[in-house]
Amino acid sequence: MIVGSGIIWLTLLVLPGSFFDHGQSVCLSQLLLHQACPACGITRACMHALHLNWQQAWHYNRLVVIVLPLLAWLWGQEVWVNMQRLGWVPPPRSEE
Repeated sequence: MIVGSGIIWLTLLVLPGSFFDHGQSVCLSQLLLHQACPACGITRACMHALHLNWQQAWHYNRLVVIVLPLLAWLWGQEVWVNMQRLGWVPPPRSEE
């Protein structure tokens, strides 16, 4: 799990920031209703933010300032739990 999620982050960093800028949308709201939803553009925004292109990230979706740190925190939590499970770090001490 740790290696797999690390490979995903590394792949996103290696791909150019504009990798998801073109092509068909995968948003159901956009495809079925022809309306943008609040999350439209968040993939492109996160991709540009990962490449430190903050202006372009903000342009695609302003929620990137909330979503990207949240995703990073969730990923970090998952890595930490797996490291504890594998015995790479000691488990939390119980307070008695």
